[in-house]
Amino acid sequence: MSLDASRIEPRPERLTAHEARQRLEHARNTRMTQLQALSEGGQADDQLVSAQQAAIERVLKEIDEAFARIDAGIYGACMGCGKPVPGERLEILPYTRYCVACQRRAAA
Repeated sequence: MSLDASRIEPRPERLTAHEARQRLEHARNTRMTQLQALSEGGQADDQLVSAQQAAIERVLKEIDEAFARIDAGIYGACMGCGKPVPGERLEILPYTRYCVACQRRAAA
């Protein structure tokens, strides 16, 4: 099976609000399922489970903030430099606030 590049349609630079909401809902549902599994599982290491729950809760907060950015009309703009976050990054990490360069600076 050959891949005919002429038949592949280019992806738009930015996600539509509807696409962004769908991706965020999926991310939220996934994290909620993970939280439920952690609370139901009788894990031996309570400290590890607590750390995992805290990390998931942080992501859920970021997802809620992303929904607020959609409502405010600023979703997809980097909170560091104001430039558009690449669509590929938003597809993978729909709740991200930063472009890659600004994320690196924020983590340093």
